[in-house]
Amino acid sequence: MDINSLTQFSFYFGTAAMLCSAVFFFFERGEVAPKWRTSVTVAGLVTFIAFFHYYFMRDAWGGALASGDLTQLRYIDWLITVPLQIVEFYLILKVVGKVTSGLFWQLLIASIVMLVGGLLGEMGTINEVVGFVIGIIGWLYVVYLIFAGGAAKASSESGNQAVQSAFNSMKLIVLVGWAIYPIGYIIGNMIDVTNGTQTMNIIYNFADLINKTAFGLVIWAAAKQDSK
Repeated sequence: MDINSLTQFSFYFGTAAMLCSAVFFFFERGEVAPKWRTSVTVAGLVTFIAFFHYYFMRDAWGGALASGDLTQLRYIDWLITVPLQIVEFYLILKVVGKVTSGLFWQLLIASIVMLVGGLLGEMGTINEVVGFVIGIIGWLYVVYLIFAGGAAKASSESGNQAVQSAFNSMKLIVLVGWAIYPIGYIIGNMIDVTNGTQTMNIIYNFADLINKTAFGLVIWAAAKQDSK
């Protein structure tokens, strides 16, 4: 399988995986305790929105749209789904009543800074290195909040094993899973000069599976555990 076929396959696989994940989460929301249903519903929304965009990105890669439109579609998806994932952090901590709205806004603003910096850099609106650095700063602040800041403190004080388990897994996904995107960008734009676009999109698609489907499964598992 050549690099173009592998890239196309990754888009088709991502499309199917996001749809299956969304259907699963929507069906399962009725099988968990009421306090967890909003969290599981949001997990379904994240993956359904991703499915919607992957459906069009799949065609874009096949030649229906210009490559610039593919980047824009991906960022439209991230600008919707990443804030929803930040909402998930707030919701699982809200289950045990241990989180403030101020913490939510810090997480949300940091995630938007991360995304907008990356978008402006990739579109050439600002210097790509400057955009990359802005995006990294936003991501690092999110990492700080969930590992050492207010979110980490709220989780440790919750006393709820399911919440703590989900929170610990989610913060690892943010640390490792979200780091895949800048790694993919560096490889695609600075290292792999021959097949950079293909390599970057394969890495991005793999990262989306971790950061959307696995993220949702962690929440679903915690909800099931806490609903017994």
